[in-house]
Amino acid sequence: MRQGIHLVIWLDDEQRIHKFELSGHAGYAEYGQDIVCAAVSALSISAVNGLEHFLPQQPEVEVRDTDGYLTCSLPDLDPQTLEQAQWILKTMVLGIEEIQQSYGSKYLIITRRRWTPC
Repeated sequence: MRQGIHLVIWLDDEQRIHKFELSGHAGYAEYGQDIVCAAVSALSISAVNGLEHFLPQQPEVEVRDTDGYLTCSLPDLDPQTLEQAQWILKTMVLGIEEIQQSYGSKYLIITRRRWTPC
């Protein structure tokens, strides 16, 4: 199994986030003591909770704790609501980028991909 958490972010041409996926385990410390995993989990779960609480339509969310997997896709939103969702999602990404700077790419990899609507 590859070590490290992998965050994939899907962005449109205006750099708005439409989906993110987290997978893997940091491997920074033993299970239950891994502060990198705990920090990334707290940020991502808080972002999902915020989206579920504040958006008029629920995002599509899938969580598999045993696999260290979380994905969240925004539904088709009006421009104003999509912009509001960005505050939550970009705050999450900012926090995860800070963790990556502090602990390194060995434990956390961030990939950006182009969002193409279906």
